Amino acid sequence: MAEPAKKVAQQTEDRLEELAEAVRKKFDKVTEGTYRDRVVAGGSAEQGDHGGDKSRAESERKQD
Repeated sequence: MAEPAKKVAQQTEDRLEELAEAVRKKFDKVTEGTYRDRVVAGGSAEQGDHGGDKSRAESERKQD
């Protein structure tokens, strides 16, 4: 890749990283950090997984 193209790619990557951080901050402010904190801690995933497994198991039993 030519040097000017590398420079543009790096600038774009830097801008995207800054944008992602700004979006995270605004999202945390709106949700008061609760949703992101639960996701990072694994709380939301655990709650959703248990319910999905149960309904999946019930539907499999009905088909037998």
